Amino acid sequence: MIRTSVARVAGATVLAAITLVPGTAPAHADQASSEPSGAVLAAYKRDLGLDADQAKARLEQERTAAATQKAVVQFTGGAFGGAWFDEASGKLVVGVTDPAKTGVVKSLGAEPKVVTNSEATLAETKDRIDRAGRAPASVTGWYVDGRANAVVVTVKKGAVDAEAQEFLDVAKAAGPVSVVETDRSPRLYADVVGGDAYLIDNAARCSIGFAVSGGFVSAGHCGSAGASVTSGSTPMGTFEGSSFPGNDYSYVKTSSGWTPSPTVDGYDNPDVTVTGSTESAVGASVCRSGSTTGWHCGTVQAKDQTVNYQEGSVSGLTLTNACAEPGDSGGSWVSGTEAQGVTSGGSGDCTSGGETYFQPVNEILSVYGVSLITG
Repeated sequence: MIRTSVARVAGATVLAAITLVPGTAPAHADQASSEPSGAVLAAYKRDLGLDADQAKARLEQERTAAATQKAVVQFTGGAFGGAWFDEASGKLVVGVTDPAKTGVVKSLGAEPKVVTNSEATLAETKDRIDRAGRAPASVTGWYVDGRANAVVVTVKKGAVDAEAQEFLDVAKAAGPVSVVETDRSPRLYADVVGGDAYLIDNAARCSIGFAVSGGFVSAGHCGSAGASVTSGSTPMGTFEGSSFPGNDYSYVKTSSGWTPSPTVDGYDNPDVTVTGSTESAVGASVCRSGSTTGWHCGTVQAKDQTVNYQEGSVSGLTLTNACAEPGDSGGSWVSGTEAQGVTSGGSGDCTSGGETYFQPVNEILSVYGVSLITG
């Protein structure tokens, strides 16, 4: 059996939105969700230093934080200044621009923090930077950082020349901006090597994301609409849609001989069944499965990041500190048992460590009008 066939990828149902009223405890749409698999627990121990009990406790805290975040956005309105999971307290921290809103945040079980800028202001700032034109290669990306309450622009250390400074000046004029130097340069994780996972036009190799109605989703840079897909030498299907740059997602329509499955390949560990696609908060743990390096975990560092690849900029990505390598592109990201996204690219590797970006899965489902396969 070919482990990287579409029959080995994950699917899930989208959980219903949860609405809370002040003073109530967060509830889950599926309180009886399955225990994390051995693959997840092993990766948490290796990458996050958490034993099985610690991992299970953290996952429960993060499920609560994800449910709480939906409520605080509703009840804080225009004063919402972002939210993130705090590992030390095990709670969601919520930024608010109006001190009068701190009470409702506490009543929902979260920790309030009074900030200067609302999430809307930060989003507008990032949008202005997105529309400022092509960034120079020395500018590696930018993202909204709720904890810093600013838009962070990352630049290569020691590489701020006149062109880069001009871009930074435009960015700073757009709103609250902080500039951070980095040693890393993001690249895409496509790998022109035949073998496992799926091949595009019998050349480039990528990883399947999640099984969906009619096929599977993956990264956009893996192939263009109309490109053929095979698993080894076995025909698999065709790219029905693809978007890159700007976005980094695709939908592959598979042939009738392929049966989708609601699991993520665990490689040397048990497979993981995905139970939903509730988006986790910044600071939450997250793991990925890829055909080159298998399972690796880290935490969500930022959302809605624009990454300036050599091939073009991509917006709306989520930044993590989990590693990945070429060939892992398009692979599955899960937080506990919740589907999160598909691998786009990053920097570093799984020997020295690195950073990786993923395209959120719920946006992909919406764009192509497909649904995740239920476990």
